[in-house]
Amino acid sequence: MAATSLEVWDRTIQTTNVWLDEIMERIGPARQDALQPPRAVLRRLRARLPVELAVHLGAQLPLLVGGTYDEQWHIGGERLPSRMMEECLENVALRLGRAHPIGPDAITA
Repeated sequence: MAATSLEVWDRTIQTTNVWLDEIMERIGPARQDALQPPRAVLRRLRARLPVELAVHLGAQLPLLVGGTYDEQWHIGGERLPSRMMEECLENVALRLGRAHPIGPDAITA
């Protein structure tokens, strides 16, 4: 029997759990920390993509991940210029904080 009896929610919960499990295999078993890496990477990517592509990317994500992606986003806000990969990784590292157990290059791989 479905957990919520709504197929769309059951599917997004299952997909999100698969994503989080894969992340936890790389960064460790702390489930509460597993959403931080994709949040940092997706938000940095969102800030660098043209608005149309950023919206399209968000629409492809599972609902729960997409909600994190869209959270606090102002579509008409300032766009960041496309830069070198090293700068992007530095920005991801800043979002993750110094205490995170895995580096931004491994997270974005």
